[in-house]
Amino acid sequence: MAFELRLIEDSPLADEEVRYDLAAPRAIYVAAGAISHDGGDYPEDEGFVATGALTLRVGPEGATLWRWELAPANTAWAPGEMRSTLRLASEVKLDEIATELLIRLDSVAFPPGGTAMLHVHQGPGIRCLREGSIRIDTGGHSASYGPGSPWFELGPEPVFAQGAMDRPSRFIRCSILPKSLLGTSSIRYVNEEDRDKPKSQTYRGYGEMPFDLA
Repeated sequence: MAFELRLIEDSPLADEEVRYDLAAPRAIYVAAGAISHDGGDYPEDEGFVATGALTLRVGPEGATLWRWELAPANTAWAPGEMRSTLRLASEVKLDEIATELLIRLDSVAFPPGGTAMLHVHQGPGIRCLREGSIRIDTGGHSASYGPGSPWFELGPEPVFAQGAMDRPSRFIRCSILPKSLLGTSSIRYVNEEDRDKPKSQTYRGYGEMPFDLA
């Protein structure tokens, strides 16, 4: 079965109840507004991961949600009548990652002029820029992204990242990784001389969770 990782932007109305009935590895990031879920409140710039069906309650000012899902390629991605936009979908080959997997939601921040030296990851993911700008060099190509722009990284393909020179930059990232990386970083530096150098990027974790698609 073919699986894809998707990034969907949902725009539920104020005080709306939102149901995601498909049980799937999923990450929710509150890009604007606020929501509540399972007794917890999530204001802007908070998020979480889950593996089952979800019910959310939107705050009184509405919300903009970035929703990542790992799902069979032929399944629907828009729940009910809610305004939703598919921002990016990329095929992922789960058997090439590991036999046991986890989903992780985190952010990566750069100071002005910050870089991520040539590196790889142990699994694929979709990133979406929250603030600033960033240039991504990978696979012989270079692309620049502004706020709200998503991109996919395969994982084992080497990547160099250059943040904006004049302001901080930050992106939100959802990755599918080996379960063995629970609580540890997925990054590996390509060049030996870069491994012990001071790194300019900093991380914030929103959540991670093992899952089983069987």
